[in-house]
Amino acid sequence: MIKPVGSDELKPLFVYDSNEHDKLSKEAESLPSVIISSQAAGNAVMMGGGYFSPLKGFMNIADAMGAAEKMTLSNGAFFPVPVMCLLENVDAIKGAKRIALRDPNVDGNPVLAVMDVKAIEQVSDAQMKTMTQKVYRTEDTEHPGVGAFNSQGRFAVSGPIKVLNFSYFITDFPDTFRTAVEIRNEIAERGWKKVVAFQTRNPMHLAHEELCHMAMKRLGCDGLVIHMLLGKLKKGDIPAPVRDAAIRKMVELYFPPNSAMVTGYGFDMLYAGPREAVLHAYFRQNMGATHFIIGRDHAGVGDYYGAFDAQTIFDTEVPKGALAIEIFRADHTAWSKKLNKVVMMNEAPDHSKEDFVLLSGTKVREMLGNGIAPPKEFSRPEVAQILIEYYQSLEA
Repeated sequence: MIKPVGSDELKPLFVYDSNEHDKLSKEAESLPSVIISSQAAGNAVMMGGGYFSPLKGFMNIADAMGAAEKMTLSNGAFFPVPVMCLLENVDAIKGAKRIALRDPNVDGNPVLAVMDVKAIEQVSDAQMKTMTQKVYRTEDTEHPGVGAFNSQGRFAVSGPIKVLNFSYFITDFPDTFRTAVEIRNEIAERGWKKVVAFQTRNPMHLAHEELCHMAMKRLGCDGLVIHMLLGKLKKGDIPAPVRDAAIRKMVELYFPPNSAMVTGYGFDMLYAGPREAVLHAYFRQNMGATHFIIGRDHAGVGDYYGAFDAQTIFDTEVPKGALAIEIFRADHTAWSKKLNKVVMMNEAPDHSKEDFVLLSGTKVREMLGNGIAPPKEFSRPEVAQILIEYYQSLEA
């Protein structure tokens, strides 16, 4: 199996030993504590599950700036984005060497992790501006990722953490949420050697499904991991339970047995386009995938990124040898009226736009809301039915 990034073995930060877990949980209740941001909570969950291995905790400013500017930490390790615990107020933890980090997304704010505090530093406006510009390629606060990153506060609390739970993901999505440890184990159990991962924050229409089949065939993969984001999204995105149901129905009906796993991870979407594509590849390698599909405008939003920026960044900015996972580069896929099948649009040079079945997101949402299934060349009818029920429930 492919090795994790920067190490021979995965290094999850969740406390698996039951005695240590009990002891730490009791200690945490008496420690100075702070409620962290949703973004920081997602980062803790990702570190707990081994996705960010071998990271040991939240970055200090020097490491965060290194990750933002050149994807390299102070110790020379590769990491593509800052992973910070930013707070507005640190009065409750001033002078503390050990603190409890509380979950903002669960009632009662239970302890999510315990941190050994190495530093509490104030991030300057200039540093915040640099990190925002490097990671998001814009400082526009209308960009949902920029808005979320800059609204957390300016005090960076850094240090190694020990994770005690996986927030709401394990209770809300018991059949879907999986740690990198669990996915690696399942890949081994299934006997897969070559594995391609597909990232999604949306339900999968026919073009997405066929793209996965295409990648598996061309790469000679014996397994596909459909890996969906379960954390916070922007307004208007379809909720995770609906996406989950739609994707599971598609796999059940249109993929051979033991060829696809439907899983999810707990993380708030950054919408950082190219830089987030690198992060996605990073944690897909850690979960055991040998290949990763990156299509047009991967992890983008609005018009902030070029159509293929998320692919070219691997050639122009990622340090050579930093990642072992291979990228499957895809163009937009759509149904060809000429060929009666889904194709990559750049592989059909004799086609005009009118030769493809193309529907805007707005048009699809309008159809579903009116109880009308998109054409079978766009969406599987069984998937469309699940989405129709969701959109009509919004009107009820």
